[in-house]
Amino acid sequence: MLACASFVAGLSHAYLDQYVLRHFVEILLSIALFFAVLNCVRTEQQLRLLTTVLVLAGFGAALVGVVLYFLPSNWSIRLLSALGRVGYPTGPGVLRYVEDDPGLALRAISTSTDPNVLGGLLILITTVTAAQLFAKRPLIPRPAVALMVLVDALCLYLTFSRGSMFGLAAGLGMLAVLRYRKLIPIMAVAAVFLLLLPQTQGYIEHFVEGVRFQDLATQMRLGEYKDALILISRHPWIGVGFVGTPEGSLYIGVSNVYLLIAEEMGLVGLAVFVLILGLFYWQVLRAWPEVRQHSGLEAILLGLTAAVTGILAGGILDHYFFNLNFPHSVSIFWLYLGMAMTTVHLGTKSLKDRTAMPHL
Repeated sequence: MLACASFVAGLSHAYLDQYVLRHFVEILLSIALFFAVLNCVRTEQQLRLLTTVLVLAGFGAALVGVVLYFLPSNWSIRLLSALGRVGYPTGPGVLRYVEDDPGLALRAISTSTDPNVLGGLLILITTVTAAQLFAKRPLIPRPAVALMVLVDALCLYLTFSRGSMFGLAAGLGMLAVLRYRKLIPIMAVAAVFLLLLPQTQGYIEHFVEGVRFQDLATQMRLGEYKDALILISRHPWIGVGFVGTPEGSLYIGVSNVYLLIAEEMGLVGLAVFVLILGLFYWQVLRAWPEVRQHSGLEAILLGLTAAVTGILAGGILDHYFFNLNFPHSVSIFWLYLGMAMTTVHLGTKSLKDRTAMPHL
């Protein structure tokens, strides 16, 4: 409702075209997916099946990303350009490089068009898959899960997305601290390899440049943050909508999802978003003592919650899960929230009633 109010109010100073309208409706449908999951995924078997499909599909996307990365560039361009029949970009521009400079490192994109979007997807996929490594009843045989985690993490690394690496570390760190302590030495060993291997030194240098605000991408982000704060200060309550701004010198768009929400929906919209997330974590916390006694649901809930935590951490440096240009990223975010709440409902029901959920 708040999104619709901001959207309509924003039409007073911006022209609406078919592209923006279609993508705004897709954003609304993505949010509504939360309710669809709660009403349609009503048994543990359905939840386990849906989680398995996400893990396998995510692994497939990661595998495609790794293969395309190591193929000769002209082969990758030809394969991705063949998707132009379904609206995918074509030509040499389908390949992405650090700072958009072909002289720098190539970035993995799979079929996501943007490496940061792929990185965000892999935060969600890798964290949920990693939780299955330690599950008492894993959805997939454990050796296969280990292979999937390695491929997922490798593909995320090859995106050169610093925000996604930060988000993955936050998600896995939550898993390690709260439940699966065996992850701590694994993460420590991975960090040592990143720091010491000759092949990773370029990545480490890229990360350090970002921390020191030395590279072009980080400097552009700082400029975006400054402009976003100016825009929010001028339109603080319901934002400027999703189409355009009243001032020609300002624009909608910033590499921080929270500032982006505040630009489009104002501080009221941002406050409601934060409230929803607070209620989400409160429900998970309340249900955790009961869910952890259910071996089939414990790892699923932990993985989903850690994945949401990781994507929220990554959102400090990126904007993909509330962006009109990437409605599929918005969809998977609300899908995960819905699946986590479904897990909470199933886990807190009595053993007699766990096989079905009432319609909401």
